[in-house]
Amino acid sequence: MKFLRSVVLSIIPVIIPLFLMMTAIRLLISPLFLTIEYNMPGFPADPFGFTKEDRLHYANISVKYLVNNEEINFLGDLRFADGQPVFNERELIHMEDVQDLVQAMIRVWLSLGGLLALASLWAWRAKWLSLYWRAVSKGGWFTIGLIGLILAGVAISFSALFTGFHMIFFESDTWLFYHSDTLIRLFPLRFWQDAFILMGVLSLGGGFTLALLGRVWSKK
Repeated sequence: MKFLRSVVLSIIPVIIPLFLMMTAIRLLISPLFLTIEYNMPGFPADPFGFTKEDRLHYANISVKYLVNNEEINFLGDLRFADGQPVFNERELIHMEDVQDLVQAMIRVWLSLGGLLALASLWAWRAKWLSLYWRAVSKGGWFTIGLIGLILAGVAISFSALFTGFHMIFFESDTWLFYHSDTLIRLFPLRFWQDAFILMGVLSLGGGFTLALLGRVWSKK
């Protein structure tokens, strides 16, 4: 049991940053973030004619697709007033890939949360809570360091960071679109830049909280 406890204590600091970042991402996959983002000062208007209301309408449907179990016709059946499809075939293929990625992330996020909860319960029952909270504190500091690197990447070259992210998680150039495509009109580069920054801020807040609380509670 001591060996298993050592293994758990060694992986908690690794789990914490992943769990906090995924929690932040899950919070951003919501109508609330869309409403906030489209009302941000200086958010670029759509040069092809979408109003703010149009963007909110189609973006909310897009986000809903990512977290439900619907087939791609959930988006593929959407039509503009003139009968033209809202998303072209290339966009629909990409949205299928994004849905797979998001739902895989949610499953991992829930699993990590469950592992942390089980570890805390075991630590409480076996009376090694101080060691558990020390590991949590380390995870908080690891989160701060990792998010610092990500935010530095945003500041230095967000385009390079954004491209690298897509090259890791998506095949070939399936994520590249024309500026006139609906996905770019709904989610321009500014949208993703703000999303990365807010994910970092939320994760930093969680990291600082766990780093400090873990340190305090480890001494009790």
